[in-house]
Amino acid sequence: MSAPAELELFPDSARVEGGDLVLGGLASAELAEKFGTPLVVYCEDTLRARAREIRDAVPEASVVYASKAFPNVALLRLFTEEGLGADVASLGEIAFAQAAGLRGEQLVVHGNAKSDEELRAAADLGATVVLDAEDEIPRAVTSRVARVLVRVTLGVEADTHEAIQTGHHGSKFGLPVDASLRAVEAARQAGLQTVGLHIHVGSQLANTTAHEATIVELASFARRCRDELAWTPEVVNVGGGFGVRHTLDEPPAPLGELARTVADTVERAWSSHDLPTAGLLLEPGRALVGQAGVTLYRVRSVKRLGDVTWVAVDGGMSDNPRPHLYGARYTALSAARGDEPAAETVSVAGLHCESGDVLIDDVALPEPRLGDLLAIPATGAYTLAMSSNYNATPRPAAVLVQDGDARAIRRRETIGDLLSLEHE
Repeated sequence: MSAPAELELFPDSARVEGGDLVLGGLASAELAEKFGTPLVVYCEDTLRARAREIRDAVPEASVVYASKAFPNVALLRLFTEEGLGADVASLGEIAFAQAAGLRGEQLVVHGNAKSDEELRAAADLGATVVLDAEDEIPRAVTSRVARVLVRVTLGVEADTHEAIQTGHHGSKFGLPVDASLRAVEAARQAGLQTVGLHIHVGSQLANTTAHEATIVELASFARRCRDELAWTPEVVNVGGGFGVRHTLDEPPAPLGELARTVADTVERAWSSHDLPTAGLLLEPGRALVGQAGVTLYRVRSVKRLGDVTWVAVDGGMSDNPRPHLYGARYTALSAARGDEPAAETVSVAGLHCESGDVLIDDVALPEPRLGDLLAIPATGAYTLAMSSNYNATPRPAAVLVQDGDARAIRRRETIGDLLSLEHE
């Protein structure tokens, strides 16, 4: 039997052997038996391949991993080995990056409501701070931040869910053009090393249309900075937002091609305004880790109700809130029966006390059975990172697999962990 078409959504190492979904040389059933379920399995080869893909496509750029996609010390160390830095947006993410050995220009610190503690931590590590508001400037000076970028919001609406648009007018992120101009000048006057500009247009983008439109506007703004302030950016940070394919009917989003197009657009836009060449900085997150991750679930219940068959699993919106938050769509494979033909279209439900706790509305599977193992691909980004303890549910473990070896990179939470936070 030919391999399931859905395998192209899984990590590079994925294959089906004798019905078993194999990841990093290990059968999913073996991983589930050893580490339990739900379980997020990361393929090391895929992580490294995506890092190399973007570095090879845009060798002139500096690349930092947007760690909000999945803040994890082991992954940060892995990406450091591949020449990537980190983009962090909280005191916790700063601590994770520090634990992974990152500091200085390897770190970019974001946030639309940074605390003084976060600013001091950024300063202590020599990180670059992205200024998000004019009133952040004096606090950055007091915190002894050395190097800053100014985040500019240019009003381009990306073709994505409104919850993950970030560059439109009225966004909570960044500053509109006139305020950005004031911020550049105020930061310089305050003695901050103002090295460049930052944009971010949105997330889960399968093309560069919004990036290109925003970069054209950013070049015009940079020319205005030159003409009015006698200042030009040394660094242009164009953010990330490159998409990941979650279902077969979504368009491919080849990371290297998208990054190369963005870099070429910056070069053309800067040249059209006779601006001096600036260093390029990219901040991919989802595109580096999304495809590398697969979530394994155990089927706890099969309920046939005439017009719908509910397959309920041992996880749900607590470990992956994306379908509930903004309609993210997924597919699934029967991880131990992958060589069997699909026999039924079912809906995959979570275990939580919410009608909206549905991981997949419709997916064709072999006739589902109690105890089946399901694998949902492309769950490496914004799943564990956004997970919760809803219904007092412990968060899952995460493992890294390669060449037949698996190591835990995040242990499973326990009920004891949750109780330890309580005071009677």
